[in-house]
Formats: sequence, structure tokens, C-alpha cells
Amino acid sequence: MLLWINGPFGGGKTQTAHEIRRRLPGSVICDPEHAGFGLRRMLPAELRGDFQDLTSWREGVVEVLDLALTKHDGVVIAPMTVTNSDYFAETVGRLRELGHDVRHFTLLAERETVLKRLRERGFGHLAQFVAGKNSGLRRESWAVQQLDHCLERLSEPEFAEHLWTDHSTVPKTADRIAVLAGLKLRPNNEGALRTRLRQAGVGIRHIRFD
Repeated sequence: MLLWINGPFGGGKTQTAHEIRRRLPGSVICDPEHAGFGLRRMLPAELRGDFQDLTSWREGVVEVLDLALTKHDGVVIAPMTVTNSDYFAETVGRLRELGHDVRHFTLLAERETVLKRLRERGFGHLAQFVAGKNSGLRRESWAVQQLDHCLERLSEPEFAEHLWTDHSTVPKTADRIAVLAGLKLRPNNEGALRTRLRQAGVGIRHIRFD
């Protein structure tokens, strides 16, 4: 089974994916963004755009996820924002055509909720303390520019199943996905402090500088 977790940038996809992997034995995360940034770095700076526009990214994601789903004995988790209908068909749709059990979920939240999360992710709290409350948003300027488009497109029926997360914690969102996918996660016995520290670590590891 593939769990494709969609949503706006800063919407909680990566944190939710890591929460599921932590509590679902045998599961793995295969992040399509890694392939995208690799392809982007191969290009001269003036040619670097949205890596999803590259046919090689879309075909490569399908090839790699098809291999993982075929050879790995466990659930595969792919946290990735896709808002283009054609690209969605060429990735999620194509994997379904290949016979894979793909469960697609879109994490949604109100605009202000996502902006708050963008301020806080990675080094966000420290940056706010040093440089002011909007410093995190300056660092996430590209994500902020894409936010309204993402929220509008991803609310369309084709990107269901929709999960609103404004009033949900990451562990609870993971629980909801597991129930809808027919999976059983290990109990979440982690304390609040340990959860915050672990999630901060995930955020720091996924900071992009290019």
C-alpha cells in the first residue's frame, strides 16, 4: 500500500508521514521531493524552476515508487504536494493503473493556520526570537506565495480524501489516516515535550536552502 500525503507547503505532510512511520512497523518513507531537488541542482541556476514540470521527475517518481511497492514488504509513505491535475494523473493515477493500492490524503487547514506552521517549522522559533515574528515567513517566502493557489486547488474533489487539521495534532492526524486506510498504528505513548523535540528535529532535517 502507498499512502500519498498531499497538502499545501507547511501543511504538515512531512511531520504526519514521520509520525506514521514511527508507529507503523515495516513502513518506509519515500519522499519524491528528494528526486526533485536532485534534478533541480543539476541545472544552471537560471534554468531552475518547479521540478514537477520535468517529465523526468514525474516518470522517475513512478518508477521508484513502483519498485518500492513491488519489492518492499510494508507500507510506503510519500509526502508530496501536487496541485496540477495532469501531474497528479501522471503520478498517483499512473501508480494506480499499475495495480498498486494507493490511498491519497490531502491535509488542509485555514490560511492563518498554515502561516503559523510556516513561521514555526525548522528553526522558526529561534528565528522569531532573534529577528522578529515574521522572519520565519521571510525564509518560507516561496511557500507563502504558493499558499492560496494550493488551498484553492487542493480543496477540489479530485484531491480527496480531505482531512482538515486546524484543530488536530500530528499524532491524531496520523491516527485518522490509519483508520481510513485500514491500518493499525502502535499507541502513541510519547510525552508532549518529547513529541515537540522530535518534530523539531524532523523540521530541521527538512530545511531547504535552495
